[in-house]
Amino acid sequence: MGLSFTSLAPESGEFDSPDAIRQAVERRLGKLLSDTQESHDPVSQAICSSVLVPGKRIRPLLLVLAARELGCRVPALFDLGSAVEMIHTASLILDDLPCMDNASMRRGRPTIHRQYGEDVAMLAVVALLSRALGVVSDLSALPAGQRAVMISQLSRAVGTQGLVKGQYEDLHEAQKPRSVADVMVTNRHKTGVLFQVSMQLVAVVTGIDRAATESLERFALALGQAYQLCDDLGDGDATQGKDIDQDQDKATLVNLLGAQEVRRLLNEQLEEADRHLSAVYGERSALSGFLKKLFPLS
Repeated sequence: MGLSFTSLAPESGEFDSPDAIRQAVERRLGKLLSDTQESHDPVSQAICSSVLVPGKRIRPLLLVLAARELGCRVPALFDLGSAVEMIHTASLILDDLPCMDNASMRRGRPTIHRQYGEDVAMLAVVALLSRALGVVSDLSALPAGQRAVMISQLSRAVGTQGLVKGQYEDLHEAQKPRSVADVMVTNRHKTGVLFQVSMQLVAVVTGIDRAATESLERFALALGQAYQLCDDLGDGDATQGKDIDQDQDKATLVNLLGAQEVRRLLNEQLEEADRHLSAVYGERSALSGFLKKLFPLS
Protein backbone atom coordinates (compact mmCIF):
# COMPACT_ATOMS: atom_id res chain seq x y z
CA MET A 1 0.00 0.00 0.00
CA GLY A 2 1.85 3.11 -1.19
CA LEU A 3 1.29 6.80 -0.76
CA SER A 4 0.27 8.89 -3.75
CA PHE A 5 0.42 12.60 -4.51
CA THR A 6 -2.13 12.45 -7.31
CA SER A 7 -4.63 15.33 -7.31
CA LEU A 8 -3.81 16.65 -3.87
CA ALA A 9 -5.17 20.18 -4.27
CA PRO A 10 -7.01 21.16 -1.07
CA GLU A 11 -10.69 21.93 -1.05
CA SER A 12 -10.15 25.65 -0.52
CA GLY A 13 -8.36 27.82 -3.05
CA GLU A 14 -7.25 30.06 -0.19
CA PHE A 15 -4.22 27.85 0.42
CA ASP A 16 -1.42 26.82 -1.90
CA SER A 17 -1.63 23.29 -3.24
CA PRO A 18 0.47 20.61 -1.52
CA ASP A 19 2.42 20.16 -4.73
CA ALA A 20 3.34 23.86 -4.80
CA ILE A 21 4.39 23.68 -1.14
CA ARG A 22 6.46 20.57 -1.81
CA GLN A 23 8.28 22.36 -4.62
CA ALA A 24 8.90 25.36 -2.36
CA VAL A 25 10.34 23.05 0.31
CA GLU A 26 12.63 21.47 -2.33
CA ARG A 27 13.89 24.93 -3.32
CA ARG A 28 14.45 25.96 0.28
CA LEU A 29 16.37 22.78 1.06
CA GLY A 30 18.60 23.49 -1.93
CA LYS A 31 19.18 27.05 -0.71
CA LEU A 32 19.96 26.00 2.84
CA LEU A 33 22.42 23.40 1.57
CA SER A 34 23.93 25.59 -1.16
CA ASP A 35 27.35 25.63 0.54
CA THR A 36 27.25 21.85 0.78
CA GLN A 37 26.39 21.54 -2.90
CA GLU A 38 29.42 23.64 -3.81
CA SER A 39 31.74 21.35 -1.84
CA HIS A 40 33.13 18.19 -3.37
CA ASP A 41 34.17 16.23 -0.30
CA PRO A 42 32.44 12.86 0.24
CA VAL A 43 30.45 13.98 3.30
CA SER A 44 28.95 16.95 1.44
CA GLN A 45 28.16 14.73 -1.54
CA ALA A 46 26.47 12.20 0.75
CA ILE A 47 24.36 14.94 2.35
CA CYS A 48 23.20 16.20 -1.04
CA SER A 49 22.55 12.67 -2.31
CA SER A 50 20.35 11.94 0.68
CA VAL A 51 18.47 15.23 1.16
CA LEU A 52 18.13 16.67 -2.33
CA VAL A 53 16.83 13.62 -4.18
CA PRO A 54 13.08 13.87 -4.89
CA GLY A 55 10.94 12.84 -1.95
CA LYS A 56 7.39 13.09 -0.66
CA ARG A 57 8.35 15.73 1.97
CA ILE A 58 5.30 14.77 3.99
CA ARG A 59 6.49 16.20 7.31
CA PRO A 60 7.30 19.71 6.02
CA LEU A 61 4.14 19.63 3.93
CA LEU A 62 2.02 18.92 6.99
CA LEU A 63 3.83 21.61 8.96
CA VAL A 64 3.29 24.30 6.33
CA LEU A 65 -0.31 23.31 5.61
CA ALA A 66 -1.21 23.18 9.32
CA ALA A 67 0.29 26.60 10.03
CA ARG A 68 -1.11 28.30 6.94
CA GLU A 69 -4.61 27.09 7.69
CA LEU A 70 -4.23 28.79 11.07
CA GLY A 71 -3.47 32.05 9.25
CA CYS A 72 0.33 31.93 9.56
CA ARG A 73 2.19 32.54 6.29
CA VAL A 74 5.64 33.58 7.49
CA PRO A 75 8.56 32.43 5.28
CA ALA A 76 10.10 30.79 8.35
CA LEU A 77 7.67 27.90 7.89
CA PHE A 78 9.76 26.56 5.02
CA ASP A 79 12.92 26.71 7.13
CA LEU A 80 11.18 24.84 9.95
CA GLY A 81 9.90 22.25 7.50
CA SER A 82 13.37 21.91 6.01
CA ALA A 83 14.89 21.36 9.46
CA VAL A 84 12.43 18.54 10.15
CA GLU A 85 13.19 17.03 6.73
CA MET A 86 16.94 17.09 7.47
CA ILE A 87 16.34 15.23 10.73
CA HIS A 88 14.09 12.73 8.96
CA THR A 89 16.74 12.13 6.30
CA ALA A 90 19.42 11.65 8.95
CA SER A 91 17.22 9.02 10.61
CA LEU A 92 16.85 7.16 7.29
CA ILE A 93 20.61 7.07 6.76
CA LEU A 94 21.03 5.62 10.26
CA ASP A 95 18.20 3.15 9.79
CA ASP A 96 19.84 1.77 6.63
CA LEU A 97 23.33 1.18 8.11
CA PRO A 98 24.70 -2.38 8.25
CA CYS A 99 24.58 -2.30 12.07
CA MET A 100 20.88 -1.35 11.87
CA ASP A 101 18.68 -2.69 9.02
CA ASN A 102 21.54 -3.25 6.55
CA ALA A 103 19.46 -1.91 3.67
CA SER A 104 20.76 -1.64 0.13
CA MET A 105 18.11 0.60 -1.47
CA ARG A 106 16.31 3.80 -0.44
CA ARG A 107 14.08 5.93 -2.69
CA GLY A 108 15.07 3.79 -5.65
CA ARG A 109 18.81 4.45 -5.19
CA PRO A 110 21.64 2.70 -3.35
CA THR A 111 21.67 3.64 0.32
CA ILE A 112 24.17 6.27 1.43
CA HIS A 113 26.56 3.82 3.08
CA ARG A 114 26.55 1.72 -0.10
CA GLN A 115 27.45 4.80 -2.15
CA TYR A 116 29.96 6.48 0.16
CA GLY A 117 30.90 4.06 2.94
CA GLU A 118 29.73 3.67 6.53
CA ASP A 119 32.14 6.28 7.89
CA VAL A 120 30.87 8.97 5.52
CA ALA A 121 27.25 7.99 6.17
CA MET A 122 27.65 8.41 9.93
CA LEU A 123 29.39 11.75 9.52
CA ALA A 124 26.60 12.90 7.18
CA VAL A 125 24.06 12.06 9.91
CA VAL A 126 25.92 14.18 12.46
CA ALA A 127 26.22 17.05 9.98
CA LEU A 128 22.51 16.93 9.08
CA LEU A 129 21.37 16.94 12.71
CA SER A 130 23.67 19.86 13.42
CA ARG A 131 22.50 21.75 10.34
CA ALA A 132 18.85 21.23 11.23
CA LEU A 133 19.27 22.84 14.65
CA GLY A 134 21.37 25.60 13.09
CA VAL A 135 18.60 26.41 10.62
CA VAL A 136 16.17 27.03 13.49
CA SER A 137 18.75 28.96 15.50
CA ASP A 138 19.38 31.27 12.53
CA LEU A 139 15.70 32.25 12.10
CA SER A 140 16.21 35.86 13.19
CA ALA A 141 12.69 36.76 12.03
CA LEU A 142 11.32 34.73 14.97
CA PRO A 143 11.71 35.81 18.62
CA ALA A 144 14.69 34.26 20.41
CA GLY A 145 12.37 32.65 22.96
CA GLN A 146 10.44 30.85 20.23
CA ARG A 147 13.65 29.61 18.63
CA ALA A 148 14.90 28.27 21.96
CA VAL A 149 11.67 26.34 22.52
CA MET A 150 11.77 24.92 18.99
CA ILE A 151 15.39 23.76 19.32
CA SER A 152 14.49 22.06 22.60
CA GLN A 153 11.51 20.33 20.97
CA LEU A 154 13.61 19.06 18.06
CA SER A 155 16.35 17.85 20.42
CA ARG A 156 13.82 15.83 22.44
CA ALA A 157 12.34 14.35 19.27
CA VAL A 158 15.75 13.02 18.25
CA GLY A 159 16.92 11.87 21.69
CA THR A 160 16.54 8.92 24.02
CA GLN A 161 12.78 9.38 24.36
CA GLY A 162 12.28 9.87 20.61
CA LEU A 163 13.95 8.58 17.45
CA VAL A 164 16.91 7.05 19.29
CA LYS A 165 14.63 5.06 21.57
CA GLY A 166 12.48 3.91 18.67
CA GLN A 167 15.49 2.78 16.68
CA TYR A 168 16.88 0.86 19.66
CA GLU A 169 13.55 -0.85 20.29
CA ASP A 170 13.20 -1.72 16.62
CA LEU A 171 16.63 -3.37 16.66
CA HIS A 172 16.64 -5.11 20.02
CA GLU A 173 12.99 -5.78 20.85
CA ALA A 174 11.48 -6.56 17.45
CA GLN A 175 12.96 -10.07 17.37
CA LYS A 176 11.22 -10.98 20.66
CA PRO A 177 7.57 -11.87 21.31
CA ARG A 178 5.77 -8.55 21.74
CA SER A 179 2.28 -7.30 22.42
CA VAL A 180 0.35 -5.01 20.10
CA ALA A 181 0.70 -2.22 22.67
CA ASP A 182 4.49 -2.66 22.77
CA VAL A 183 4.77 -2.43 18.98
CA MET A 184 2.62 0.69 18.92
CA VAL A 185 4.90 2.34 21.50
CA THR A 186 7.88 1.61 19.24
CA ASN A 187 5.95 2.99 16.25
CA ARG A 188 5.32 6.17 18.22
CA HIS A 189 9.02 6.62 19.03
CA LYS A 190 10.29 5.58 15.61
CA THR A 191 7.75 7.35 13.40
CA GLY A 192 5.25 9.41 15.37
CA VAL A 193 7.69 11.77 17.06
CA LEU A 194 8.65 13.66 13.89
CA PHE A 195 4.98 14.20 13.02
CA GLN A 196 4.42 15.29 16.62
CA VAL A 197 7.32 17.75 16.69
CA SER A 198 6.16 19.20 13.36
CA MET A 199 2.85 20.08 15.02
CA GLN A 200 4.65 21.37 18.12
CA LEU A 201 6.58 23.78 15.91
CA VAL A 202 3.29 24.87 14.34
CA ALA A 203 1.88 25.54 17.81
CA VAL A 204 4.87 27.70 18.77
CA VAL A 205 4.97 29.76 15.58
CA THR A 206 1.19 30.34 15.50
CA GLY A 207 0.67 30.87 19.24
CA ILE A 208 -2.42 28.65 19.48
CA ASP A 209 -3.76 27.73 22.91
CA ARG A 210 -2.99 24.59 24.89
CA ALA A 211 -6.17 22.77 23.89
CA ALA A 212 -5.49 23.26 20.18
CA THR A 213 -1.83 22.29 20.69
CA GLU A 214 -2.88 19.03 22.37
CA SER A 215 -5.31 18.27 19.55
CA LEU A 216 -2.58 18.78 16.95
CA GLU A 217 -0.19 16.55 18.88
CA ARG A 218 -2.80 13.79 19.17
CA PHE A 219 -3.53 14.16 15.48
CA ALA A 220 0.19 13.76 14.73
CA LEU A 221 0.62 10.66 16.88
CA ALA A 222 -2.40 8.95 15.33
CA LEU A 223 -1.07 9.90 11.90
CA GLY A 224 2.34 8.49 12.83
CA GLN A 225 0.76 5.15 13.71
CA ALA A 226 -1.16 5.15 10.43
CA TYR A 227 1.98 6.00 8.48
CA GLN A 228 3.95 3.17 10.06
CA LEU A 229 1.11 0.69 9.48
CA CYS A 230 0.98 1.77 5.84
CA ASP A 231 4.75 1.28 5.59
CA ASP A 232 4.50 -2.19 7.15
CA LEU A 233 1.79 -3.19 4.69
CA GLY A 234 4.07 -2.17 1.82
CA ASP A 235 7.09 -4.13 3.08
CA GLY A 236 6.89 -6.63 0.20
CA ASP A 237 6.14 -4.02 -2.48
CA ALA A 238 9.09 -3.58 -4.85
CA THR A 239 7.64 -0.29 -6.18
CA GLN A 240 8.42 1.52 -2.90
CA GLY A 241 12.04 2.08 -3.92
CA LYS A 242 13.60 0.21 -1.00
CA ASP A 243 14.49 -3.33 0.01
CA ILE A 244 11.53 -5.70 0.15
CA ASP A 245 10.70 -8.02 3.06
CA GLN A 246 12.92 -6.09 5.48
CA ASP A 247 10.44 -6.77 8.27
CA GLN A 248 9.71 -10.44 7.72
CA ASP A 249 11.51 -11.48 10.93
CA LYS A 250 10.33 -8.52 13.03
CA ALA A 251 7.37 -8.28 15.38
CA THR A 252 5.46 -5.78 13.25
CA LEU A 253 1.69 -5.56 13.56
CA VAL A 254 1.35 -7.13 10.10
CA ASN A 255 3.25 -10.18 11.32
CA LEU A 256 1.34 -10.23 14.61
CA LEU A 257 -2.19 -9.58 13.36
CA GLY A 258 -2.23 -10.08 9.59
CA ALA A 259 -2.77 -7.58 6.80
CA GLN A 260 -6.56 -7.43 7.06
CA GLU A 261 -6.56 -6.46 10.73
CA VAL A 262 -3.79 -3.95 10.15
CA ARG A 263 -5.84 -2.28 7.42
CA ARG A 264 -8.68 -1.97 9.92
CA LEU A 265 -6.31 -0.44 12.47
CA LEU A 266 -4.92 1.88 9.81
CA ASN A 267 -8.38 3.21 9.03
CA GLU A 268 -9.10 3.54 12.75
CA GLN A 269 -5.96 5.63 13.28
CA LEU A 270 -6.78 7.84 10.30
CA GLU A 271 -10.29 8.43 11.63
CA GLU A 272 -8.83 9.34 15.02
CA ALA A 273 -6.37 11.72 13.36
CA ASP A 274 -9.24 13.38 11.49
CA ARG A 275 -11.26 13.80 14.70
CA HIS A 276 -8.41 15.70 16.32
CA LEU A 277 -8.00 17.85 13.20
CA SER A 278 -11.69 18.71 13.29
CA ALA A 279 -11.31 19.99 16.85
CA VAL A 280 -8.88 22.63 15.55
CA TYR A 281 -10.02 23.38 11.98
CA GLY A 282 -13.63 22.25 11.74
CA GLU A 283 -15.12 19.53 9.58
CA ARG A 284 -13.80 20.40 6.12
CA SER A 285 -10.25 21.59 6.47
CA ALA A 286 -7.69 21.70 3.70
CA LEU A 287 -5.37 19.56 5.82
CA SER A 288 -8.05 16.90 6.27
CA GLY A 289 -8.68 16.86 2.53
CA PHE A 290 -4.97 16.43 1.91
CA LEU A 291 -4.77 13.43 4.25
CA LYS A 292 -7.83 11.73 2.79
CA LYS A 293 -6.20 11.74 -0.64
CA LEU A 294 -2.82 10.76 0.75
CA PHE A 295 -4.28 7.79 2.65
CA PRO A 296 -7.43 6.61 0.88
CA LEU A 297 -9.50 4.61 3.38
CA SER A 298 -9.75 0.98 2.30
